[in-house]
Amino acid sequence: MAGPSWTESSGANKCSNLRKASDPKAGREGQSLGGGRLVEVVGFGGKELVVKEEQVAEILQEGIPEELYKGKSVLVLTPDGTRTCPLPMLVRNLKESLGEECEALDFMVALGTHPPLGRERILRLYGIEREDSWPKSRFMDHRWDLPGTLVEVGRIAAEEVESISQGLMREEVRLQVNRHLLEYDLVIVLGPVFPHEVVGFSGGAKYIFPGVSGGGFVHLFHWLGALITCRKIIGIKDTPVRKMIHRAVKELRVPILCIALVVKEDGSLCGLYAGGLEEAWSRATDLSSEIHIVVKGGSYQTVLGIAPQRYDELWTAGKVMYKLEQVVSPGGTLIIYGPHVKEVSKTWGHYIEAVGYHVRDYFLAQMERFQGIPRAVLAHLTHVKGTGIYSEGVESPDVNVVLATGIPKEVCERINLGYTDPSSLRLEDYRGREGEGILVVENAGEILYKALERGGVTQ
Repeated sequence: MAGPSWTESSGANKCSNLRKASDPKAGREGQSLGGGRLVEVVGFGGKELVVKEEQVAEILQEGIPEELYKGKSVLVLTPDGTRTCPLPMLVRNLKESLGEECEALDFMVALGTHPPLGRERILRLYGIEREDSWPKSRFMDHRWDLPGTLVEVGRIAAEEVESISQGLMREEVRLQVNRHLLEYDLVIVLGPVFPHEVVGFSGGAKYIFPGVSGGGFVHLFHWLGALITCRKIIGIKDTPVRKMIHRAVKELRVPILCIALVVKEDGSLCGLYAGGLEEAWSRATDLSSEIHIVVKGGSYQTVLGIAPQRYDELWTAGKVMYKLEQVVSPGGTLIIYGPHVKEVSKTWGHYIEAVGYHVRDYFLAQMERFQGIPRAVLAHLTHVKGTGIYSEGVESPDVNVVLATGIPKEVCERINLGYTDPSSLRLEDYRGREGEGILVVENAGEILYKALERGGVTQ
């Protein structure tokens, strides 16, 4: 079933009935594909706009060429429940736009290394009440945890890894993906774009590598981001990690389209772009950089980030630190508040409790001690701890990270993080005190906060 690989390049802007005169990001952009065909990236977005459902339907119909799915099998890759995204509405519109014409319209949750959801939770995620009303569809987890799931599609040589990583890493990496990808005529990546601690901005090809990949690339991907540090990579569009992802995708011999979303804090859809993988992601990223980055007038001695319910373990609730680290004053405190967070990590907790959270240089100074720890875990450990120094056996983090969660005090001490009893913490004692150097961020974890300091914005 596999088709030819796609090569993208920007073409001339074309007029579109989707263009809004007040919206510079509206309209279409041509994408040159393998075989001399042309597909267009269709969509629009803006800070003050709301994309209505009838407009969603139109964008999907125009952005996904009929010849790529009519009578063919289609696999849609989606996020899990850790991202704000109107998935039920989009999944429903995909069915209405493609379902009657394609041979199969299947869906897979691109988990990366998050825990599998199971069929019932996947159906709830997609807003599906009756599975029998979807006769052409299967609903799957990316079962990265099961033998036989992955198949190798290529390799990136050590010399190329060194070049892309700007000398930070030199090793050959095997590229493995979920074997189901190779069974389809078309793969569609569907998901939102937000600032991201490892790659700069999420979305796009990240739903493939590492979303439905595994093995060496997952660990190389995360560790490269950790070497660069979250401060220097988050909210940056063109990064070595993003280049590594786009290089990896070139090894896939199946057409790939992208439906890239931009979602506001209230869950409303303010941008939607459908078409070529890199260009649709690129345009959504440009809008995300306007909407999802908040610059404050200065830094704060105490920052309290309230973790939303969708983060049910520290592995994901750590996003509160990633997004708020830059607005904490040197030596200040970041409190991750979430009484519902009762577990460190269902998948990686045993590693985390054995090693603890530390700054990057703590690990680099003694890597031989951590040879048996997956590098994706080490990356998480240093991202949550934040930047700092390690010299002569003394670790000095820039930020004091304190958990006010359901994780017990003795566990917090074991993993090298501070502890506050959430039942004794009164949120009203922190709110409304920005003038005193105390910032409270509601629904933390997706919006990136930076501080405007002398000499420019913090990094």
